[in-house]
Amino acid sequence: MEVLERRTAEFADLRRTFPAAQQPDWPDPAALRDVTDGLAAAAPLVTAGQCAELRGRMAAVARGEAILLQGGDCAETFAQVTPDSVRRKLKTLLQMAVVLTHATALPVVKVGRMAGQYAKPRSSPVERQGAVALPSYRGDAVNGLEFTAEARTPDPARLRTMYEASANTLELVRALTTGGFAGLSQVHAWNRGFVARSRAGERYEALADEIGRSLAFMRACGIDTGELGTAEFYVSHEGLLLDYEAALVRTDPETGRSYAGSGHLLWIGERTRRADGAHVEFFSRISNPIAVKLGPSTSADDVLRLIDRLDPDREPGRLTFVVRAGAERVRDVLPVLVEKTRAEGGRVCWVSDPMHGNTTTAPSGHKTRRFETVLDEVRGFVEVHRALGTHPGGIHVELTGDDVTECVGGGDELLAEDLPARYETACDPRLNHTQSLDLAFLLAEMYRDQ
Repeated sequence: MEVLERRTAEFADLRRTFPAAQQPDWPDPAALRDVTDGLAAAAPLVTAGQCAELRGRMAAVARGEAILLQGGDCAETFAQVTPDSVRRKLKTLLQMAVVLTHATALPVVKVGRMAGQYAKPRSSPVERQGAVALPSYRGDAVNGLEFTAEARTPDPARLRTMYEASANTLELVRALTTGGFAGLSQVHAWNRGFVARSRAGERYEALADEIGRSLAFMRACGIDTGELGTAEFYVSHEGLLLDYEAALVRTDPETGRSYAGSGHLLWIGERTRRADGAHVEFFSRISNPIAVKLGPSTSADDVLRLIDRLDPDREPGRLTFVVRAGAERVRDVLPVLVEKTRAEGGRVCWVSDPMHGNTTTAPSGHKTRRFETVLDEVRGFVEVHRALGTHPGGIHVELTGDDVTECVGGGDELLAEDLPARYETACDPRLNHTQSLDLAFLLAEMYRDQ
């Protein structure tokens, strides 16, 4: 109880001293306190050892010895926490990782936007439909998507549901990654039902044949391939809701370091990255590997302030910058940020988010992204690093393992008129399974050329 009260007091001080953007207007502070007290007494979702392990993997990315593949839903929903949904997302990321590993001969650090991505920042706190104005949907962790006063009222009980849904997702992920599903011997099985109707699937099947022959050769030579039967996989989300994140902070008794127990890697969004804000202050107090999204308006001074606040010791693996400048701006914005960071001794991971800077609205009114524009931002990101002699650390994308129709283009030429067929996202448009695998092959070619 003493630890709980101390943590609560520290958070109250944080909110009082620093501006906290994008926080819900919880209508019942007592109900919120009941929920966060319960979360503070619950088991963490991830351990300090796992977070430290991922920090070591991210250090390899920062040194140019590995690649980050981070992907998943724009906004998870409680209804999506099913074995089939989790399996399809995991399968898509595993397939992409195989493609990248084969092309680059580098380890791929696999991180899902999963088990916690239930909250979203919004450009406006209010949504209007005709003469009716209601609070904006901020993700299932806060309120409901239905446009009713009851659904849109922030409900702190949803934070407990978020914790439970995240725990269920993690349980499924661990079962799949340690129970044989994620082993390299399954590269053909991951493609079942996909190869017959996709050019990317056919290309992947040829790669799977090559991997299968290599595994058979290793076994014939007496090499133990048992370790290839499992996969390292980590989870991440935007650390947006400070009430939830603070309640799940735990101190490692062996090292005395504090870790956010809600996920292995947390990031700060473009709307909450003020160097003097509550999110940056909170992130400065935890020892997880962390990331910050950088939009096209980011200046070199912004980046240096963030490094000083979040990674003052310049430790590889601690800090990742996820660049979301847009395809038209990335070649202009990124070089000065990379050069200034390098000049000041920053040892960060540089990662491309080619999704958020390239959102448009189709004639049907659906938010969408063109696959070719997404690809162009990735290409520009790699070109800048190639010119500067630095390492393009990887990609951070919004994707799903389902055959949705949310982004146009790609190898199967999804058209704008196809968008209404399966537009299922709770927030922003995602790459579908085919488009995700297309992107992995094209990114692999960029790395191979480099």
